[in-house]
Amino acid sequence: MSCPELNNGKMDRRPFVCNKLLEMAHIISNIGSFGEDVIKIGMTRRLEPYDRVRELGDASVPFLFDTHAMIYSEDAPALENTLHAEYEDRRISAANIRKEFFRVTVDEVEEAVTRLAPDAEFFSDFETQEFYETISKRKEEAERIDEAAAAEFPDEI
Repeated sequence: MSCPELNNGKMDRRPFVCNKLLEMAHIISNIGSFGEDVIKIGMTRRLEPYDRVRELGDASVPFLFDTHAMIYSEDAPALENTLHAEYEDRRISAANIRKEFFRVTVDEVEEAVTRLAPDAEFFSDFETQEFYETISKRKEEAERIDEAAAAEFPDEI
């Protein structure tokens, strides 16, 4: 299918499909939604690659994703496939390979990215701001409940 054939009166998808300069592999995680050591290794051709990460973290999961790497590659699909192959035995969904989640540590993926795409920036920190804010609020609420319960009962009878 050639790029001009893609514009059939609908949204012009050529910038997404035809511009190889826009291919970006991404490494993301979401501790609040999936727990530790679950990494998504994917790819996007979006004009703004972080739009894809934001889209993944919208209404379908309770917390936003952390981005560990957004890697430009002249062949992002090959980089993505190589990373998938490296962790295939740790793919979470064996039934649906389109689900690109793997049970692997961020440090392991950072080592692989450093080896495969040495110029890529990698961020191993987890911001998980919404998740930690939620934990903090739940802890404060539990403390208020404990204080209220303690105030209801005398120390001695």
